[in-house]
Amino acid sequence: MFTSKRQADDEFAAFVAESTASLSSTAWLLTGNREAASELLQQALVKTYLAWKRVRRDDAPAYCRRVMANQNIDNHRKHRDLPIPDYGERAQPRSPFQVVDDRDELVRLLAQLPAQQRTVIVLRYFDDLAEQDVANELNISLGAVKSACSRGLATLRTLSGRATDTQTMEQGARA
Repeated sequence: MFTSKRQADDEFAAFVAESTASLSSTAWLLTGNREAASELLQQALVKTYLAWKRVRRDDAPAYCRRVMANQNIDNHRKHRDLPIPDYGERAQPRSPFQVVDDRDELVRLLAQLPAQQRTVIVLRYFDDLAEQDVANELNISLGAVKSACSRGLATLRTLSGRATDTQTMEQGARA
């Protein structure tokens, strides 16, 4: 497939240069903090490099995202006992800082979701993948993607206090 290891290394280096920004965003949304995201991305890039001979070049970002999602779930399982920090009340947003405040709130809310729901929501809405693409990347059924997405979004709405009256009434009727 390759004429030399050097050519493969050059192709991988080009992939890393081209995809790092997007993959970093995904890692940050999956983990909720910069250091963990950096570590997750590095783990995923190492695993992608080791499998580079088998990775189709047009699917390399998807392959790396799948590795990140799986690695993040593995990391979450290993560190399940760690408590989620209580960040307290959110400061009143001021217009120049609204974007930062919203991003901070989003990461904190995502951190409260189970790993699969968080992964599905990040891939679906932040990486803009179709439901079937998310199912393929995570090797789960389309129904599992839809279920995790629906439950995750409902939890995010409830946690953020943005559940509509109809949603609140439906949840009350189920209880």
